[in-house]
Amino acid sequence: MDTPRKHKLPLHQVRRYLEPGPVVLVSSAWQGRRDIMTMGWHTVMEFSPSLVGCVIASSNHSFELVRGSGECVVNLPTTALTEAVLGIGSTSGADIDKFDAFGLTPQPSRLVAAPAIRECHAQFECRLHDDSLVERYNFFIWEVVAARVASTPGYPETLHYRGDGHFMLSGPTVDLSRPGLK
Repeated sequence: MDTPRKHKLPLHQVRRYLEPGPVVLVSSAWQGRRDIMTMGWHTVMEFSPSLVGCVIASSNHSFELVRGSGECVVNLPTTALTEAVLGIGSTSGADIDKFDAFGLTPQPSRLVAAPAIRECHAQFECRLHDDSLVERYNFFIWEVVAARVASTPGYPETLHYRGDGHFMLSGPTVDLSRPGLK
């Protein structure tokens, strides 16, 4: 097998190759205000308790809401919401109500004050678990305290951000499960 020739990659483009997770919509609420932000990177940190880490820039309108409330909902949109995902990521909740602007329905959450997004395939209610890296890196560690997911499809088509306005779609699912495989 021939090894492909490699070229130097600008370091700010590394994310194009390392961001595998689906794009999510993070909804938040605090002191009578609500917002939705598009997030292209997050990471599962632990299975039980279910911990998810992410960076939210301090310049983002949602930062103040999630920092103040210590809560959010991580919503999983499908490709049916692509235009809303792009619009939400290109506007500021300081200027508009993104639920109204993009025709999304706020749905009451079970355990947190932040609204979920009804049109999304799954909703993961989160409480701040560890904020020790927020001041230095804007890195939040959330504990998922409640989760809801649509029954079908089992593997929805989702968007995955590659950087610089490029996305890929989730592809076919391959079942390689067998005894002894984790």
